[in-house]
Amino acid sequence: MNVKNYIDGCWREGDLKTVPVINPANGEQIAMIPLSTQDEVDEAALAAKRAQKQWALVPAPKRADYLYEIGYKLKEKKEYLAELLTKEMGKVIEEARGEVQEAIDMAFYMAGEGRRLFGETVPSELANKFAMSVRTPVGVAGLITPWNFPIAIASWKAFPALVSGNTVVWKPSNESPLMAYEFGKIFEEVGLPPGVVNIVFGAGPTVGTAIVEHPDISIISFTGSNATGSKVAELGGRLLKKVSLELGGKNAVIVMDDANLDLAVEGILWSAFGTAGQRCTACSRVIVHKAVKEEIVDRLLKAMDQLTIGDGLDPKTKVGPVVNKAALEKINHYVQIGKQEGATLVRGGNILADPPYDKGFYFEPTLFTDVRPDMTIAQEEIFGPIISLIEVSSLDEAIEVNNNVKFGLSSAIFSQDVNTIFKAQHLLDTGIVYINAGTTGAEIHLPFGGTKGTGNGHRDSGQAALDVYTEWKSIYVDYSGKLQRAQIDT
Repeated sequence: MNVKNYIDGCWREGDLKTVPVINPANGEQIAMIPLSTQDEVDEAALAAKRAQKQWALVPAPKRADYLYEIGYKLKEKKEYLAELLTKEMGKVIEEARGEVQEAIDMAFYMAGEGRRLFGETVPSELANKFAMSVRTPVGVAGLITPWNFPIAIASWKAFPALVSGNTVVWKPSNESPLMAYEFGKIFEEVGLPPGVVNIVFGAGPTVGTAIVEHPDISIISFTGSNATGSKVAELGGRLLKKVSLELGGKNAVIVMDDANLDLAVEGILWSAFGTAGQRCTACSRVIVHKAVKEEIVDRLLKAMDQLTIGDGLDPKTKVGPVVNKAALEKINHYVQIGKQEGATLVRGGNILADPPYDKGFYFEPTLFTDVRPDMTIAQEEIFGPIISLIEVSSLDEAIEVNNNVKFGLSSAIFSQDVNTIFKAQHLLDTGIVYINAGTTGAEIHLPFGGTKGTGNGHRDSGQAALDVYTEWKSIYVDYSGKLQRAQIDT
């Protein structure tokens, strides 16, 4: 498969260098994608700018009709897309189906916003005067999306942008670009006007930087690492652009002494080892009350023994590969740091290099105990299947440990005490809090994002996403027939 850029409603091949897309389960090449340049970004931005003027004039309910059609197409192709998603980034097939469903849900949800896009009407302080606010599109939106949720996160960003009247220039990740290619085909099939969505493949330093710096692109929405996000914020801020960042996480599950331990273990395993730990919401810390620590460790070890590692297309597989060799090496590096700093490695900790794993990128599900809250493995985002277990003596200590990291995306607590639950949900400093569930599983109709180093205050998903892609306009209609001066003529 040779992937092409999608610019101004046309598939553009061009004379560009290409790089392979590798199936992380077996090392096989499944596609080639172009390494675009500034020229392709310029063409895409020009097409998007030209199209935006007309797209903004299309009534929002009519823009929403395209999203409904996109949702139906995604539904028709769900199984095909899920299998392709597993091949390009490795997550197990049931998770891939769930991710495609998330994009379907977002299409229908944001299509519904086409008949809402609520503003406000308020009473004026002056007689014979009407006051209201409305949403208006920002312009051209530059979307830069990661490899781990290549279709879900793209839908979180593209659909609210489109229904609000913006056009899009999108750079997907080189690690999992095929979802973007298939998305482009769907945009074409539903008759989305040329230039409304443009997809440019390529390297982050080239294409990503060009999108952030382009004068015709008014807003940047980025999901990825903190290091890259900081650079995006710096470049965008210098140009006074609207910038939305969704960055890393160091998420914890708190297990109190009155918790349902069977449920807690189930939630920890799903949160920590789903997508091989490669989620920004993955559980990488378990903060456990000392009264149940030993039992939790025993139950986790027994449950980890039941995990099947392998190709995500095999329905028996519970843990697939990580995305590439660099990810393997990074995860292994953190394991060595954990051992050096005095944590106890009780299970896993190895790259799987023998058959049948030798052609892919597999890392054993790993459990550390005796982890101190200030250890590197308890502070830094690893993005792999590693749990660091931290013992505490009270709810207050658990909350303090949870909050004492630079990230603030997701947290969870298992307890059957209503007072504990309400205190925790109030004091946990994260954008998402789960009660008696793991740290993953966000639903598309609520805001997604976090505090502190997880981002810059904006949110993907839910109605909050509309605030990213719209500007507020206040309108005053004076029908008094005379000049009235607010705050003066009262």
